[in-house]
Amino acid sequence: MPVFDFVDKPKEDKKSQCTYTVFSSNEPYADEKHPILILDHSRQEWKHHSNGTFLNQNTQTAFAFDVDGMTINADILRVDARFVSLLKWLGENHIQVQLSGVNTTEGYAVYRIREMAFGGGTKLSAEDGFLQFMMERLFASQAPVDLTEDDEKDESGDDMKLTSIQSITDFMTCAGKTLPDHIRLWARRNLAVAKSHEVSPEERRHAQRALSIMMNIQWKNQYFEAIDPVEARRILDEELYGMERVKQRIIETIIQINRTHTLPAYGLLLIGPAGTGKSQIAYAVARILRMPWTTLDMSSINDPEQLTGSSRIYANAKPGIIMDAFSMAGESNLVFIINELDKAASGKGNGNPADVLLTLLDNLGFTDNYMECMIPTNGVYPIATANDKDQISAPLMSRFAVIEIPDYTDEEKKIIFSRFALPKVLKRIGMRQEECVLSEEALDKVIELYANTSGIRDLEQAAEHIAANALYQIEVDQKKQVVFDPLMIEKLLG
Repeated sequence: MPVFDFVDKPKEDKKSQCTYTVFSSNEPYADEKHPILILDHSRQEWKHHSNGTFLNQNTQTAFAFDVDGMTINADILRVDARFVSLLKWLGENHIQVQLSGVNTTEGYAVYRIREMAFGGGTKLSAEDGFLQFMMERLFASQAPVDLTEDDEKDESGDDMKLTSIQSITDFMTCAGKTLPDHIRLWARRNLAVAKSHEVSPEERRHAQRALSIMMNIQWKNQYFEAIDPVEARRILDEELYGMERVKQRIIETIIQINRTHTLPAYGLLLIGPAGTGKSQIAYAVARILRMPWTTLDMSSINDPEQLTGSSRIYANAKPGIIMDAFSMAGESNLVFIINELDKAASGKGNGNPADVLLTLLDNLGFTDNYMECMIPTNGVYPIATANDKDQISAPLMSRFAVIEIPDYTDEEKKIIFSRFALPKVLKRIGMRQEECVLSEEALDKVIELYANTSGIRDLEQAAEHIAANALYQIEVDQKKQVVFDPLMIEKLLG
């Protein structure tokens, strides 16, 4: 008769006890004072660079060090909340890594994790690049408010790049919480479509492309750092001569950030003659706000679909220009510079491009037909330029703080030409200022010839012509210096 020893029966599998505590950090990088995690070093102190693997945390919340051919486990004691999912993913997929850290009184403080992929372990497609990509996103994110576990099933990595379904899945697993809630839900639905064999290959391709675009955008929070009024004024002075009232009005509009730490409720609409520096002002404001910028040229947009994208029901569907701008910038906080807003209502296609802009300017969210998802726009600051205020509709005008840019006076043109335009050209073509000289009367003649033109573009062209003529005389006629008088200017430019 068989005898059963119930004392030696297999023990039931138990989920490992979590050995670590989670701490919140918003540091944009890690060092020994602000580590990613802390490991136990009571058994021995670990080397500055140590190799091994994180264990599957369903088995043991530890790191397995490879020490002289032996494996020694060290419990995880503390973890930055942003990196909890990443450590679980590394452990479940047996990604072999190298830790960089220092031994402190608290434990082995790890401030860098690099992929090694030695000894036949799983290797990421982009090698260390993919791991660092995810870590950079996590460092750029804010500490999660809700630290509850995500019960979604994790999947193993494969030899794909970030644009592949698997790498997108891995990104969602490790850094999905860095996405806004509605985008995370959208990504899960599209991921299901991209993996499904019950839809057409075309639908899977479009879903994968949309996911790749969305995952490569860093969705930032809407907290904006205060601006320095002195630095803002310096930047404006670099780009624009004179126009003190205009500069003051611009700074008054954007300095609201210093109190609210949010973007102003209204964008800027710069109206003035051609060549008065409206675009330069827009670029200067982007520098002041320390934000990337993109341009929309309304004179070349004839159909609203160019802005909103086309539906995925078409084989050649693609996102619109606005979504492309987010993708190119790589983040959700950016300056939209809308050139020639007065031409936005001259659409020749099915609809009016100006109506699409209203959605973007309301900061309530923009929906691209291809993405099929509401894109947050509360991190977008619009700056528009226009020549003719009368061609802009009242609804569009009401979305902006309107600043009219006056034309330059003759005296301002004279200073701009002599102090900025001509010296800039001479420096660019390698000439010394003493090689090309204009008498006071010659300078007056230049201004007289362009008195009836708006802006300073024609003056900049005149500076190019004068400098080129002086260089020709020096190189061909062997002159040491060319001094222009009014008659020479008249003959050259008249």
